[in-house]
Amino acid sequence: MPLLVAGSIGIDDVKTPAESRKGLLGGSASYAAVAASFFSPVRLVGVVGEDFPDKYRVMFREKGIDQEGLKTEKGKTFYWAGEYFQDLNQRRTLAVELNVFERFQPELPPAYQDTDYVLLGNLGPALQSRVVDQVKRPRFIMADTMDFYIGSARPDLMALLKRVDAVCMNDGEARQLTGENNLIKAGKMLLGHGPKFAVIKKGEHGSLLFSGDRFFSAPAYPLEEVFDPTGAGDTFAGALAGYLASVGRTDFDALRQAVIVGSAVASFNVEAFSLERLLTLKRVDIDARCRAFRDISRIDEA
Repeated sequence: MPLLVAGSIGIDDVKTPAESRKGLLGGSASYAAVAASFFSPVRLVGVVGEDFPDKYRVMFREKGIDQEGLKTEKGKTFYWAGEYFQDLNQRRTLAVELNVFERFQPELPPAYQDTDYVLLGNLGPALQSRVVDQVKRPRFIMADTMDFYIGSARPDLMALLKRVDAVCMNDGEARQLTGENNLIKAGKMLLGHGPKFAVIKKGEHGSLLFSGDRFFSAPAYPLEEVFDPTGAGDTFAGALAGYLASVGRTDFDALRQAVIVGSAVASFNVEAFSLERLLTLKRVDIDARCRAFRDISRIDEA
């Protein structure tokens, strides 16, 4: 089944201890859409400026991503520049220019309004709710969020949580939203705000899945080198949602498999700058890494 992905699309300049790169494709929707495209058709909702490079539109098309919902407005595309420290878990934002993204009001084409599976990427929660308003009979909606909106738009975010089936956030965001330092307690508290599922991303330490009284912990894939962590969380969410759309199930066991799939694809994403690794990735590589994930977490009886 198709997956609707709504979020930011931008141009990034990224500096790591090893290298600096400019003019990279960025934005939550870019990473999530490409990651999801390995599993399901993707309908992209976002906005870019007149300066958005044609090569990235071609790339979306080659990945089978429907761009009818991608608006082009007068002005410049959303821009972000950041620098990672020696510990790649730590970064500093050098510049942010919202540009056309500042005025973005998502409008779904008629063909998108019957989409069953929806991923709400980096948008303000009021805009995420605006997307939900336009989807007629969704089977599954997952919202990803950011620490900025937890602080600046908390009432809108809390209202959104009552309207989605799953929420996905990193460990810092979960602690910030719930006020609970213990992630097990924080995950259960997230469920109390409305969603049936809560996923907490822990970066190099894996991820946690909560639903009712059930709980699942997934490891991170051990990597010797990480080149660029940008977009890893969005890649995780996109692959997770794309997998669910591909199997047409949203029960706990399906979510558990989807978490492994999301972790596998995200582990590839950090092996190169921007989406470069995802563009050379094959489905057979993903399947092999998913098997490796299961092997490293398997515990046999003595």
